[in-house]
Amino acid sequence: MMTINERQDEIIEEFQGFDDWMDKYQLLIDLGNEQEPLDEKYKTESNLIEGCQSRVWLQADYSDGRIHFSAESDALIVKGIVALLIRVLSDSTPQEILDADLYFIEQIGLKEHLSPTRSNGLMAMVKQMRMYALAWSSR
Repeated sequence: MMTINERQDEIIEEFQGFDDWMDKYQLLIDLGNEQEPLDEKYKTESNLIEGCQSRVWLQADYSDGRIHFSAESDALIVKGIVALLIRVLSDSTPQEILDADLYFIEQIGLKEHLSPTRSNGLMAMVKQMRMYALAWSSR
C-alpha cells in the first residue's frame, strides 16, 4: 500500500510532464472524467461541501481502520481536483489523513493557477476530509 506522500510524488511526476497550463488543465479534466461516478443515493444535501462555487458531493465510508472517499462535482476541473484529493487521501487511516502535509497542491502549481473561488473550494474539500478523519480518529 502506498503512503500518502508516495501518492503525492506520483501526481507531481505526472504533472511535471507538461509545461503548458492548458495541458495541465486537460489532465485534470481527464482525471475527473476517469473517476467512478458517485452513486445517486450519495448526492444529498448533507454530502454537499460548503464553500465550493460548484457543487461537490463527498461521501466517506469507514472500514478496517481506513477511510474510503468517493465524490463527484458538476464542474470538470473541480472534478479533477477532487479526483486528485481522493487518490492521495482515500484508503488511509484517520491519523495519516490528519498528519498529511498536502504539498502536491503547491508543487503542481494548483495554488497559483486556480481562481480564488476554486482555491477556496479546494481548501473546503481538504477541510471536510480532515473533519471526517477527526471524527473517526476520536472513536
